[in-house]
Amino acid sequence: MRTLIGLCALYALPAWCQQPQIQNARMETRAAGGDLGATMSSILSGQSGPAWVGYAVAAIAGERQMCCWNSNVCCAGCRLESGASEINAPVTRGPIRLEAPKEFFVLYRIDQRQVDKVRTFSVDCALDGGSVPFIWLTGVRPEQSVAFLSTLVRDRDRLSDGAINAIALHADPAADRALDGFVDATRPEEVRRKAAFWLGNARCRHGYDTLVRMLQSDPSDRVREHAIFALTQSKEADAVKTIIQTAREDKSPRVRGQALFWLAQKAQRQIASSAIADAIEKDPETEVKKKAVFALTQIPQGDGVPMLIQVAKTNTNPAVRKQAMFWLGQSKDPRALKFFEEVLAK
Repeated sequence: MRTLIGLCALYALPAWCQQPQIQNARMETRAAGGDLGATMSSILSGQSGPAWVGYAVAAIAGERQMCCWNSNVCCAGCRLESGASEINAPVTRGPIRLEAPKEFFVLYRIDQRQVDKVRTFSVDCALDGGSVPFIWLTGVRPEQSVAFLSTLVRDRDRLSDGAINAIALHADPAADRALDGFVDATRPEEVRRKAAFWLGNARCRHGYDTLVRMLQSDPSDRVREHAIFALTQSKEADAVKTIIQTAREDKSPRVRGQALFWLAQKAQRQIASSAIADAIEKDPETEVKKKAVFALTQIPQGDGVPMLIQVAKTNTNPAVRKQAMFWLGQSKDPRALKFFEEVLAK
């Protein structure tokens, strides 16, 4: 072990040279070997009580802080066990990073010979192991990690959430393939929704392209609604354009209405206002028009208020005018109050 640490200090070796800053843990280091699944099975079969197993893998590009803050604001750290002691001592740190870390930690809590939790941490996050065994694996390849994590994705539960999150952070094409599999229409809706979020949040252009396909083909309105939200997490330039297209063309009024809501949150004011006004004027469903009116209230800094006043004054649909009046009353905006004074004075 001493030799390994020395090499890591001297050379830019792979991610498995990173090890967590951990206290209150009985640490053991093992080589992962060529099959992470087999290694984990061996560990599980030999460990009936609680323990943690972890390793480092390459992280997808981007600034991501995966840690916790305790009451001592000088120090960032996380307790792995609910009964573990607080991390109160200042953490010894290396040089200040000028760019995002290129690795992150994947940790599994095991108990009763099965995995019951998956957590991810930044490499500079101090950990308290809660005095349970901690097995650190070296030499884990990203595709092995994705493959094992994929076996933990089943249905709507915390284990699946943690596994999908961890997969999305891997800097490896295997992560894209895995997430694409999770949004297949044969998967449970909750799995598709969770995978959609991480496709938008972490997987760049590939994630965007997959979300577009979901909007075109997923049979569930709930899943397509969530795909729109996932697009708001994307940094791809085409994301807003796709949300506008969905607001205009999706077959589901519910999905069109949700797209309008997120446009108000995501798009530049002028772009959002234009798309929302278009829906109020042209959408064939009154319920969508009403959702578009509500979307005007979500445009930042009250910039939707003048349009709400205009809708209340001139729209030919009584239900839409009533909706605009309602939200103007809720806004408490001085411009809305002045409008009501003018109405009452007539």
